[in-house]
Amino acid sequence: MTKVLIIGAAGMIGQKLAEAICGEGKLGGRAVEALTLVDVVEPSKPAGRIGSVRTAAVDISVPEASEPLVTARPDVIFHLAAIVSGEAEADFEKGYRINLDGTRDLFEAIRREHAASGYTPRVVFASSIAVFGAPFAEVVPEDFAPTPLTSYGTQKAICELLLADYTRRGFLDGVGLRLPTICVRPGKPNKAASGFFSNILREPLAGQEAVLPVSDSVRHFFASPRSAIGFFLHAATLDTSRIGPRRNLNMPGLSATVRDELAALQTVGGDEALALVRREPDETIIRIVDGWAPDIEARRARELGFTVEDTFEEIVQAHVEDELGGRASMGGR
Repeated sequence: MTKVLIIGAAGMIGQKLAEAICGEGKLGGRAVEALTLVDVVEPSKPAGRIGSVRTAAVDISVPEASEPLVTARPDVIFHLAAIVSGEAEADFEKGYRINLDGTRDLFEAIRREHAASGYTPRVVFASSIAVFGAPFAEVVPEDFAPTPLTSYGTQKAICELLLADYTRRGFLDGVGLRLPTICVRPGKPNKAASGFFSNILREPLAGQEAVLPVSDSVRHFFASPRSAIGFFLHAATLDTSRIGPRRNLNMPGLSATVRDELAALQTVGGDEALALVRREPDETIIRIVDGWAPDIEARRARELGFTVEDTFEEIVQAHVEDELGGRASMGGR
């Protein structure tokens, strides 16, 4: 039997991950006996096959807030809590308090419990391709040095080093997932600088106008929410002896341009959906996005069994199936 903790469970990925675990009632073939969901606002409780599902409002940036979560000794901890790139850039102190200090406090709580009882949980950490910074090769190689050009990327890179060191010392069994930009994100726009990549698909497919702040030629690296949940579920039960000391993995993704996105939008949603995209350049967004990797090698992750979509049309179709009941509001196929 397995106990699972999701930190950041009120976010999009956290909600979907909780729903997936509750729906199956197990993780990697082992029954889940208890699931704890926490975030700065109390997450909703999904229905499913798990008898004990507990939710709570917990701000991990508050010193020692993680302590009671860890003393419950969950076998698997998914650490998803963070403020996103645009907000971390706009509010320097908040970004470091939540993204870095909150993570270190969590790891320290685990270290103390390990010292007391030998507790060594699997910790799956949501990192980001924002740990990489320009100048880039056409494809960022597997061994490319993390040289982030944003505060968010810097905070994630520091946490990656902590994850690897706490794993090396035997306090926890960590796996860091460098996520591509997740697209199409459901719900309302957030403060992520990358948010427009989803906005220009999600809103038109729902019959609403969306703003495109960069040129059609901008190339980026993507995966769907469906694939992202698969990454986390796979990492939770992966044989980590196969990873070696480099515990932070580039997740596979699809390298595509904004032009490719718009073509997929037109294919799935029709000309009417495409017409709802309005171009309005934003120099701040352009500057941030220009510092992101256009394509990333993920050979190690693929060899370990992580998978992703092959075309952008698949990504858009996954959104239509999962969020729109299989049919775009603007018509299409």
